[in-house]
Amino acid sequence: MRITGDHTALAIEGRLDVRTAADARARLHQAVDTGLGDLVLDLARLEFWDATGLGVIMGTHRRAGRIGRRLVLRSVPAQLQRLLVATKLHRILAVDGGVAEAHGFIL
Repeated sequence: MRITGDHTALAIEGRLDVRTAADARARLHQAVDTGLGDLVLDLARLEFWDATGLGVIMGTHRRAGRIGRRLVLRSVPAQLQRLLVATKLHRILAVDGGVAEAHGFIL
């Protein structure tokens, strides 16, 4: 897993899972704590996330909300969009361009 970017926009590559969660959490929380406005998280090159990885995203979302910021997911791969819909997290998380519209899901 690799995270690049700064306190306003980050990109995650590889896998966000139990093995990479601690490093990802630290990097994402640092970005939230040091910036202002929306934090855009580009997931175009994210290959996989498990429940732990999804927990990192949710924790970052909550942390951002507590200090008046918003986490925005961008370029979410179709497989991961389906997981957001299945868990109903697409209703909580801000997804650039939306989830349902992009893939024709009926919610």
